[in-house]
Amino acid sequence: MPRVPTRIRPIGSILAEAGYRCYLVGGAVRDMLAGRPVSDLDLATDAEPRDVMRLFRRVIPTGVEHGTVTILFKGQQYEITTFRTEADYSDGRRPDSVAFAPTIEEDLARRDFTVNGMAIDVQSGTLVDPFDGAGDIQRRVIRAIGEPRDRFSEDSLRVLRAIRFAVQLDFSIEARTLAAIRESGAGIARVSLERIRDELLKMLQAGDAARALRLMRETGLLEYVLPELLEGVGVAQDSEAAPDVFEHLLLSTNGAAAERPDIRLAALLHDIAKPRTRVEDEDGAVHFYGHDEQSAQMAVEILGRLRLPKREIDHVAHLIRHHMFSYSPEWSDAAVRRFVARVGRDKVDDLLLLRAADTYGKLGERRADPGIRELRRRIDRVLAQQSALTIGDLALDGNDLKRDAGIPAGRDMGTVLRFLLETVIDDPSQNSRETLLKIAQRFYRERIAVPRASDAES
Repeated sequence: MPRVPTRIRPIGSILAEAGYRCYLVGGAVRDMLAGRPVSDLDLATDAEPRDVMRLFRRVIPTGVEHGTVTILFKGQQYEITTFRTEADYSDGRRPDSVAFAPTIEEDLARRDFTVNGMAIDVQSGTLVDPFDGAGDIQRRVIRAIGEPRDRFSEDSLRVLRAIRFAVQLDFSIEARTLAAIRESGAGIARVSLERIRDELLKMLQAGDAARALRLMRETGLLEYVLPELLEGVGVAQDSEAAPDVFEHLLLSTNGAAAERPDIRLAALLHDIAKPRTRVEDEDGAVHFYGHDEQSAQMAVEILGRLRLPKREIDHVAHLIRHHMFSYSPEWSDAAVRRFVARVGRDKVDDLLLLRAADTYGKLGERRADPGIRELRRRIDRVLAQQSALTIGDLALDGNDLKRDAGIPAGRDMGTVLRFLLETVIDDPSQNSRETLLKIAQRFYRERIAVPRASDAES
């Protein structure tokens, strides 16, 4: 029997002294029984919100119209909800009406899956399990409470939640529940893209994210959430471990660390345009010309559709755009500096993580790449030398060029600054103010001003 966390017992005692019951509910109970770390401690009570607000000094009415308030107690926040029933879900997202219920059993009956339909009495420690959620945890199965189609019609996001829980817990999905997901998948179109995005990101942070995507394909959900992935089914590519682009992208996703959802997103989408760029030459060789740039563009569209923050979208697209680099030991130090300058010193580490995930997607195992290891050492050396890699690293700026070299602000100045950066990337010893001023004056005079005058005369 799981033990009630010590820090919530005083809350139960305060409610009990006033004649109310208090239960720990939801994911905390599930995770305790499954031997997993417990995070949020959500509570349920027969006390109505006004009673909870009377009994505790600091209470936030976070969702009081649905019976939920947040208790601030000894430096912690606890969401507590009055036992309730729900009726009619005309929009497939939220109940049309909510009514308070007298018992915890009635409250649990409105929940989605048996593993989430359990409660623990905070005072006695007794487990309340009317739907055998504990048994399903032992059997390692996700099963809907009651009639699965009814649960999914109430909130269509539950079809994704079933898959997410199955993957997070490494459970299977019970046959009737799985069949109902297939039948109810179209309802996902009624769910907000923000809620879909949040479920997808949680799946991508599971150990075996590829399994979630395979289940989404098997149940037809991928067609509604990430239809572009399906274009890769049956599109062969050079890979020891994956038969097609679809499986390569899934394996690559698993090849990135679960705690880095940005790298997992980049891995999932890095070759997404291959089916659209596939060409076969007259010798039968297959090519995917420009798939890196087009995949980056598709990633922007897909992640924008899912309402991800622009900064994250730009980061993922940037990594995808640059993932096709091909290092060789013949690269000069200037070539290494140019690579870092092109990718960005703050993005190089993440690009190499994406390359490692891509390699995993091709081989199906983690294998050290001596070339990438050597490139990593050379990049570290370049960064330690603090070489100029951006215009901001130059020993002068636009004001210097305007004041001391007579170069007007505007497009010409940008051209000169980019030339100076190329110069110091090739030869870092040139990065002094005096030297750069001389180079800038000569470049401007010979490459910009004089040719422009000649054009005007003709």
